[in-house]
Amino acid sequence: MSTTLVYLDARSLSAEGIGKAERELLTIAAARSAGSVVVAVSSPVDDDVAAGLGRFGATTVLVPSSDVTASLAAGPAAFAAAAAAESGADLVLLTNAGDSKEVAARLGIKLSAGVVTDVVAVAGDEYTKSVLAGTYTTRIRVKTATAVVTMKANSVEPAAAGDGAAEVRRLDVPEIGPSATVERTEAKPASGRPELADARVVVSGGRGLEGDFGPVEALADSLGAAVGASRAATDAGWIEHSYQVGQTGKTVSPQLYIAAGISGAVQHKAGMQTAQTIVAINSDPDAPIFEIADLGIVGDLTEILPQAAEEIKRRKA
Repeated sequence: MSTTLVYLDARSLSAEGIGKAERELLTIAAARSAGSVVVAVSSPVDDDVAAGLGRFGATTVLVPSSDVTASLAAGPAAFAAAAAAESGADLVLLTNAGDSKEVAARLGIKLSAGVVTDVVAVAGDEYTKSVLAGTYTTRIRVKTATAVVTMKANSVEPAAAGDGAAEVRRLDVPEIGPSATVERTEAKPASGRPELADARVVVSGGRGLEGDFGPVEALADSLGAAVGASRAATDAGWIEHSYQVGQTGKTVSPQLYIAAGISGAVQHKAGMQTAQTIVAINSDPDAPIFEIADLGIVGDLTEILPQAAEEIKRRKA
């Protein structure tokens, strides 16, 4: 029987619930490895979190016997490698966040395993992802005994598959080796909106907004969506670079992506082309974004975005 190890950053877990991207990993693992899902968490967890993991199919939860989080990716990768060896996993799943990709790269070296990132579907030992700015969909098989895979959010619908009875065990962490050390952290101000990389709905703005992201934010708030931006908008200083979607920004794969005033450069399409439904709003009827849009609207953003936000609010009232 195949065994799937799910590696989770403890910061994504809380008594209030497990993040959606993390629940998706557990759902995929439960479907692939019925009765043998092992979860490795970067810090000790309380009973409520362990029960939550158990409800989504985890049978065993491994936690480190010492702190591994202060060494950036080096500590978590060493712990995850020990967990993979302990469980005999032939597949290790991680989220597609930047931190997870760095852990995945180090883990691949430690396990001599093939690493596949940006995956949107798992079928047995076959992994599906888009390449070359979404131009092609590829199906990949890893020839090594163990595969390390990072999954894009919104790839599956999370489903509870267990009874909440997960066994929690401590695992000794091997020598981490050379690593960086975190000396200071600053909490990012909370916006109340969902995280861009995990959001089901994303509303992004570009050069066509001419510096005013107010209409994009209003539409996003009416939909409960995350706000994104093109590189042109972030380079212009209209919004922080952390909002950038694209090849040099964040990769998103929401159920609905609304591109407002974005031309559709290859760099931007590389970060959002796997969205399930794309709506493009632009005053230029020849904008490349319309080539990949499911619905295209040609018109004035300053009129369309407020009207859409007001209509959504009216229907939700």
